[in-house]
Amino acid sequence: MDWIGHGGSDGLHGYVHSLDDAKEFLDKVLMENPGIPCFCFGHSTGAAIILKAIMDPRTENLVKGVVLTSPAVRLQPSHPIFVFSAANRRGIPVSRDEKALVAKYSDPLVYTGAIRVRTGAEILRMTSYLQQHLSRLTTPFMVLHGTADTVTDPEASKKLYEEASSSDKSIKLYEGYLHDLLFEPERETIVNEIIYWLNSRVNV
Repeated sequence: MDWIGHGGSDGLHGYVHSLDDAKEFLDKVLMENPGIPCFCFGHSTGAAIILKAIMDPRTENLVKGVVLTSPAVRLQPSHPIFVFSAANRRGIPVSRDEKALVAKYSDPLVYTGAIRVRTGAEILRMTSYLQQHLSRLTTPFMVLHGTADTVTDPEASKKLYEEASSSDKSIKLYEGYLHDLLFEPERETIVNEIIYWLNSRVNV
């Protein structure tokens, strides 16, 4: 699923009134598909949205597992104003694969402007909440993060892994990899690790 204001959404591109809209949509999907195992995948802010959603007891029991790549538990660098003025723009180092970057930023559905004020405020609200409530997480999860990520903080992923109450949890840190793991040269290996994790839990 895509968050409001992005992809093919109507309205002002890049504007997000509330990141909780995505949770409401997830709850709707879960309610309309009872008994079907649900696994969620989220990248960056998408991962943060999923994390906050499954910290709700009404939602966590309906989700069998989540995969999180470069989750926005905490932003990088420490001063978020830099992130909001520069995030999404061409040239920001998010992958070591130049061809993959060209393909990404040539896609008209990819927002490349500076983060809008309301959207930035929502991201700050979300990350602040997550940092204070990591121990609430009980859903099985796998978190993957590049150690050279300049957008979201890999140290926060370590903290997520350490503080989460989930009995089934794993973390993969990739030395020297950047933010968009699925655009990195080693993406096939990363995808295979994700698939293996999911397959081993689908019928559990």
